[in-house]
Amino acid sequence: MPDIAALLGSARIIAVVGLSSKRYRPSHGVAEYMKHAGYRIIPVNPHETEVLGEKSYAKLEDIPEHIDIVDIFRRSEYVPELVDAAIRIGAKAIWMQEGVVHEAAAEKARAAGLEVIMDRCILKEHGRLK
Repeated sequence: MPDIAALLGSARIIAVVGLSSKRYRPSHGVAEYMKHAGYRIIPVNPHETEVLGEKSYAKLEDIPEHIDIVDIFRRSEYVPELVDAAIRIGAKAIWMQEGVVHEAAAEKARAAGLEVIMDRCILKEHGRLK
C-alpha cells in the first residue's frame, strides 16, 4: 500500500479525469476541495472548456506540464487507457476514486513505477490526514 500521506504531501498538480463543471457532480466537489487545499487542479474532459477557473484538456497527453497525480472519475472500464496515458506522460501516481477498480491496470501502473490508490476518495483521505 502506498504511503498516502507522503503522496499527498509531495504532490502539487492533480489532473482530474472526468471533472465536470456541474456543481452537483462528485468530481466537481472533490476537485474544488483539493484546489482550496492548495493543489493545482487540471480538468481532463473533452466536453468542458474550463472548470474551476482552469483550462480543460481533452486528454492527459494534451496537458503541457508535469502531473503528479491522475485522479480518475471514470468508470472502471476506462482505466486501462488512462493508465497507459499516465505512463506516457510520466505521472507519479494513479488515483482511482471510490467505486473505480481495475486490478490489471493497477498492476501495469505499479510495474511502470507509478503509485496506485484504488477505490478511495482523495478528499476523504486528505481530510483524514489534516
